[in-house]
Amino acid sequence: MDEKSLRIKEELFEEVASHFSLLCEPTRLKILNSLCNGEKSVGQIVTSIASTQANVSKQIGLLYRGKILAKRKEGTQVFYRIDDQRTLLFCQSVCREISDRMGIESVVHVMDTEKHQ
Repeated sequence: MDEKSLRIKEELFEEVASHFSLLCEPTRLKILNSLCNGEKSVGQIVTSIASTQANVSKQIGLLYRGKILAKRKEGTQVFYRIDDQRTLLFCQSVCREISDRMGIESVVHVMDTEKHQ
């Protein structure tokens, strides 16, 4: 393999690792789960995952900068939605698999694909 190919491969793995690092925090996974069936405001997300506004805002910021979430402003409120369907489907699949291994019913919301097209 030539030097350019090795560099490209290294850059690819760095990007993949960075992307996965966004998914290694439970609050971020809860946020994605909360947004499966449509956009929500920060306040709605806070209520749905039973966390603090400061923590949810911090985690949403990371997901947004990582291009997993998109946002829309309406007046003074900001609404977030999932912008990266592949990541969401991956997370849902892994959560279902682990739920099965644990012998518990999955609590993962299934994405309504009509709302995300």
